[in-house]
Amino acid sequence: MKPRSIQTNALLSSTPPKYVRILRTAAWNALFVVSGLLLIALVGEVYLRLANPFIEHSIPSQFVEGVGRIRKPNAEIRYASWHDDNFVVSRANSLGFLDREPVSAERAAAGCHIAFIGDSYVEAREVPIADKFHVRLEEMAARELPHLAITTQAYGIFNTGQINQIPFYDEYARYMIPKLIVLVFYINDFYDNSVALQSLWYRTVPDRMPFMTAHRDANGTLNLRPPDPEYYRFRLHPPPAPWHNRAWKRLSMISYFAKWLDMKKRWAVNIANSISAGTSAPNETDPQLMAWMAMIAAHPCCSSSLNAEQLALHDRLENPINEERLLPLYEDALEYTAFAIEQFKLRTDRDGAKLIMLAATDEMGTQGDPQFDRLNAIAETYGIPVISQYDYMVSQRYDDRDGRWTHDLHWNATGHQWAAEAVLEWLKANQDVCD
Repeated sequence: MKPRSIQTNALLSSTPPKYVRILRTAAWNALFVVSGLLLIALVGEVYLRLANPFIEHSIPSQFVEGVGRIRKPNAEIRYASWHDDNFVVSRANSLGFLDREPVSAERAAAGCHIAFIGDSYVEAREVPIADKFHVRLEEMAARELPHLAITTQAYGIFNTGQINQIPFYDEYARYMIPKLIVLVFYINDFYDNSVALQSLWYRTVPDRMPFMTAHRDANGTLNLRPPDPEYYRFRLHPPPAPWHNRAWKRLSMISYFAKWLDMKKRWAVNIANSISAGTSAPNETDPQLMAWMAMIAAHPCCSSSLNAEQLALHDRLENPINEERLLPLYEDALEYTAFAIEQFKLRTDRDGAKLIMLAATDEMGTQGDPQFDRLNAIAETYGIPVISQYDYMVSQRYDDRDGRWTHDLHWNATGHQWAAEAVLEWLKANQDVCD
């Protein structure tokens, strides 16, 4: 038997140094953390794949000469809202709009046909077609106003203003001989009617836009310009993102869990940007974008008082058209909006149809709210009634938060129901429009 001193020395010699023990412990801890994260990712991936039917939007579109970029006729449209757990599959009709097939011209002419024209609030990818407000209106009118024989049709494309929507009337709606045309107006339509702001959004030369626009001639008069089928050749393409961002984007296109994380990250970034918007200066770190803004500001399409600093400030102002004193950029947008509404009024008067407007959601406020008052002043100039959805919701004691998605200002099925009710209430008081 070995002496105790020899056994102790052997034991000490076999004990690893302290730093080795630390590294080994750290390695085991790291392994446990990574294994735990991988397990969470695996469980999340399996759960999200079982709970959600698809991962990405799918909105097939095509360019129609004289109209612009609308949906591909009869194409399946998939809309995915990961924030609100909302996944909708619909189908475009034969015209290229997200609605039912149009009724026959004979049936429309025999009754009271109503055409709704607008942007994403009318296209309404967030709800099934059966839940859209114009469909609900038709169903309610069949019960409550059966003698009017009301039929409806919707012509809506995301991110368009009234100027862009003029061909929706010229090429589609007017041939149904509608008794009533309803322009659905949301706050961003002020900006979408401005060729400068829409050019900034699309990163496309103002002369080369995917929709009809308005431009000033040498005398400052506004004139319509048709959409350009080759607009995409003149788009400004941003510099490539860092490799890790590109890799993450590719991953989020195939992994449901990565997509979910990406949406939560975007939501957090948007909240942070909203908090800092009031104190941050315009972003001048992108020289390509600043050069693009300078080009737009100098373009003949736009007001001579426009400048790149105003364009840069646009995205940092929460609701610029609601300010008591407007920058020249927004004075310009108001003039374009008035021009668009005038063009609709001229067309509907020519065709014997009644023109009204629906001010969508609480974002448009009520009388005394600057943005609503500005819209109402334009409408009054041309004798156009304005239905305030906000006023209707107040009269019914509805909570506006119940009518829209949690992370999205667009209407949910309840909001569409309320919009239908507001229009129906106006129709009950103005049944003569169907004579």
